[in-house]
Amino acid sequence: QVQLVESGGGLVQPGESLRLSCAASGFTPRLYYMSWVRQAPGKGLEWVSGIVDDGSDTYYRDSVKGRFTISRDNAKDTLYLQMNSLRRKDTSMYYCARRSVDSWSYDAWGQGTQVTVSS
Repeated sequence: QVQLVESGGGLVQPGESLRLSCAASGFTPRLYYMSWVRQAPGKGLEWVSGIVDDGSDTYYRDSVKGRFTISRDNAKDTLYLQMNSLRRKDTSMYYCARRSVDSWSYDAWGQGTQVTVSS
């Protein structure tokens, strides 16, 4: 059974940092492109960052470039998102997602971890 379990969210003040983790099981994560996707209250899903199967290439939406870093440890079947200089607009539910090997769609999602940035 494919499972993605996120952790590490919380309440922080603007300018602070958080590190999200996503533990994968039930499949071989090193074979897949993985992403972090977020959803703010009342808004749609927003892709945040992606990483290729071996971790050699990473991608970010413009608003998080220079502040967020995606990484993966394939030996531990875990995906990470280091978030620095957090802003109120980063407040969202953050999901990790597995991209299908034969399409651009995402075929597995975690339950999400809430990140709230507020003073």
